[in-house]
Order: sequence, then C-alpha cells, then structure tokens
Amino acid sequence: MTAPLIDPFARAIDYLRVSVTDRCDFRCVYCMSEDMTFLPKKDLLTLEELDRMCSTFVNMGVKKLRITGGEPLVRRNIMTFFNSMTRHLESGALSELTLTTNGSQLHRYADDLYAAGVRRVNISLDTLDDEKFAKITRWGRLANVIRGIDAAQKAGIRVKINAVALKGFNESELFTITEWCAERDMDLTWIEVMPMGDLGNEDRLDQYWALSDLRKKLAEQYTLTELTERTGGPARYMRLEESGQKMGFITPLTHNFCESCNRVRLTCTGELYMCLGQEDVADLRAPLRASESNEVLENAIRKAIALKPKGHDFDYSRQQVDGQMTRHMSHTGG
Repeated sequence: MTAPLIDPFARAIDYLRVSVTDRCDFRCVYCMSEDMTFLPKKDLLTLEELDRMCSTFVNMGVKKLRITGGEPLVRRNIMTFFNSMTRHLESGALSELTLTTNGSQLHRYADDLYAAGVRRVNISLDTLDDEKFAKITRWGRLANVIRGIDAAQKAGIRVKINAVALKGFNESELFTITEWCAERDMDLTWIEVMPMGDLGNEDRLDQYWALSDLRKKLAEQYTLTELTERTGGPARYMRLEESGQKMGFITPLTHNFCESCNRVRLTCTGELYMCLGQEDVADLRAPLRASESNEVLENAIRKAIALKPKGHDFDYSRQQVDGQMTRHMSHTGG
C-alpha cells in the first residue's frame, strides 16, 4: 500500500484543490485585475493529464478533491474530467468530489455534476444587490448566479455561499444575506479578504473587515453556538440558534488556521503550492510528462510535501500588508 502523505509537521495531506483554468467570466476586484493576461492554452495541463495527476494524488491518500479556477466551468469539455473522477468515488478511494464556482455557468451543468457524483458546491457571492454585484465582479450578472443556485438545488446539490467580508461594501447586508441563506436552506461562510495579487487601486487595508467585528454584530441579533464540526477546510463553524443555520468563518488574519492544514493546491499548469500564503512551489508537470510510469511523479509529490511550511505570514496588525502575495488568487486556485 502506498504510504500516506505526511508533511514535516505530522499533518496528513488528504485534501487537494485543483485549478483547471486561470480563466474566468468575472473580474472580481479582490481576485484579479480587469485587464488580465491569461496563460496560453498550450501551457495548461490537458484534461487527460489532470486525470492522471489527480488519480495519482488519490492513490497516495487524498480523499477530498475540490475543483477550482478561475471559473472551472468555463473550461472546455470540463465535464469529461468530472466524469472520469467518478470512478474514484465509486471505488471508495475518494470520499468527496466538489467545486468552487461563481455560479454563472451552473444552470448549464448542475444535472451533469450531480450525475458525476458532486453533492456539494461552494458559490462565491458577496452581495444581493444587482448594482453592487456588477461593480465588484465587473463583468458579472447577479441573475445568472441566482439561476445557477436554483438549478443546483433542484438537481439535489447542497449549496454553500462563500462571501468575502469587505468593509464599506457588504457590511450593511450582513443580516440580509444571512436571512436569505436561511430561507433557502444554504450554509454561509464569511471570508476575510486576503492580500493576494497586485490589483492596482484596490487597497487591502481599506477593504479589510475583521470577522471578529462581523461576529459581534451577528451576536446582537442571534445566539451563536460554537460547533466542533470540520469539513476538511479552514472554516470554523457556528450555529445561529434562532434560524438553526450553520455559518462558517475563514479567518487567515484574525485567527490563523494553519495548525490543522491538510491541503495543497495544484495550478492548471501543474505547479503545486504547499501553502496559499507562501511562495513555495513545486513543478509537477515536468515529472508527469517525463515518464509514463507514475513513480517519477509520486517521488516529486513526496518531495514537495516534505517542503510544506508550517503556515502563512498574512498580517494586517501593523497597518501594512505583510506577507502579501504578488500572484493573483486565480493563479493559485480560489
């Protein structure tokens, strides 16, 4: 049996986030520039190479596979890849196949995703106001996302909303978004904005809304109960007793979650980032293509995991963006 992937800090790595494309049909202000230069298609792993890469990770102990982008559903023929991953669910080697999406294409693929074994999706949505949505996504239309949510729920897929907490943008919608998710039986996770990418005029310090403040506001209207539940990601959960809904908080800045990190991120070009907030990276495309045998690739994966750092360096406490990453979030995978 292949030995499990264990990093230098005795953390078992069983969660792989895979970006299948750096392209997106939105231009969210905290994720990418409006005038993005995307990778040439020849630089991307083919769908067949993505299959082989992910299958190798699964054979080495990865149990959860999350597909990301960019926007994963804009990749041509992407359902071919999802359908090929279904065999790992059926064999029991993989416990979950899921994706993070902006929801714009979900109405087209919801039924097919369910048939492929996808039972949960995370949808990024920061506002329920049409004008504000158009502003923050630059190119997006809220109606398309709502249509996608409708399609996913109809197909039987559990929907979780991911909202980035942005000071001066969606503070006033805290209770509106919370109640809307409760009415639709959707979980909600709030995320602190992270210092990723050189986005020109977007000032991270001006955008930063600490989730500790957000929770204080919630506590004015709801009774919050801490939950011990973990879903394999960085979120910590609470239950809002009055509505019964579950709410997650991802706090890389006010509460570093690195001690329990069980994940690595693969880019669409085959780069493996061992930490979202560090520049440590390993090229897996070269060993993938070097041999038809997976031994070279497996050795490269183990060598990369051995370099996984203890944690990131994101810090706003000194009123400057320490630990800022120059690469865009869309490059690493959202």
